[in-house]
Amino acid sequence: MNNSKNNDAVAIANIQHAIRHADAELKQRHPFLLNQNAIGFTICLLALLGMVLSGYAYIAQWIPAWACIVISAFFASISHELEHDLIHRLYFRKNRFVQNTMMAIVWIMRPNTVNPWFRRNMHFNHHKVSGTKDDIEERVLGNGMAFSLKRIIISLDGFLSISLRIKELSSMKGYHYLSFVSKGAPLAHLYVIGLYGFLGFHLYDALNLNTTFGLSYSPLLLQAMDLLSIVMVVWILPNLLRALCLHNITAALHYYGDVDSLIKQCQVMNHWSLIPVQLFCFNFGATHAMHHFVVSQPFYLRQMVAKQVYPVMKENGVRFNDFGSILRANRFAKDVQPRLATQA
Repeated sequence: MNNSKNNDAVAIANIQHAIRHADAELKQRHPFLLNQNAIGFTICLLALLGMVLSGYAYIAQWIPAWACIVISAFFASISHELEHDLIHRLYFRKNRFVQNTMMAIVWIMRPNTVNPWFRRNMHFNHHKVSGTKDDIEERVLGNGMAFSLKRIIISLDGFLSISLRIKELSSMKGYHYLSFVSKGAPLAHLYVIGLYGFLGFHLYDALNLNTTFGLSYSPLLLQAMDLLSIVMVVWILPNLLRALCLHNITAALHYYGDVDSLIKQCQVMNHWSLIPVQLFCFNFGATHAMHHFVVSQPFYLRQMVAKQVYPVMKENGVRFNDFGSILRANRFAKDVQPRLATQA
């Protein structure tokens, strides 16, 4: 056991050195990368502008709904990576006003999340207990669940996940359903009301229940639904797509249950077949494992040095494209029986 821990410590140190060395070399070649605050703030404003302009283009009928959803989902995925960095205080550490302003912007761009100030504590807990039953951040997304129809259903939406698994998730330290739900107010609440209100109305309309009951839609309701249809395209559906891609890939790449080392916390998922998914979570599957080794690295640097660091990660025991982990309920051990790999 001690030899294994010593070997893991050496492997971890090798990977951390490779990441930091690659960062240092890159900054030496491109000194503008030293302006971390300015880069983060610029990316934040450009992502927000991209999402706003795509929404405006749809409203002005310059682009179809599907194009707006795809473009906005891409920009929203950038805001998730920015929030990740802001949680670790990588931008404007000494200027809380600007830092909090950026936090507010990325939350507005991604309403189907808990507020980022609450998520900060949840994310720090994730690094502390990654792969265990108290890893709230990943377990609410399905990490550790046996592969089943239920796991597929809860992967569609975060609200579905926590609502269908109240008893299961209540065993986690520090988790309470109503308290967790309250941390999404008001944006996540507006998102859920908008999404399920839209779906409910159109299901009701498709079944022709209005005619069946001899009722008629009020002009005010129809105006509200027209407005909601626009909100769906420019804000809600892009984030539904973004979250669907992110939640599935993060729940797949994190290991669960038999994690006793940083080496076993995550895998790298960079297979070509995942490109459509990576597009809407900003290549999260291919780069997130690096974050577990060096949390002080901004997301854009991870993207820039990933290919340089991959050989070192592979040589030191980090797995790549272990798709079978989903069938093992995210267990690291490859000989585990899928039917026995149930969440603790």
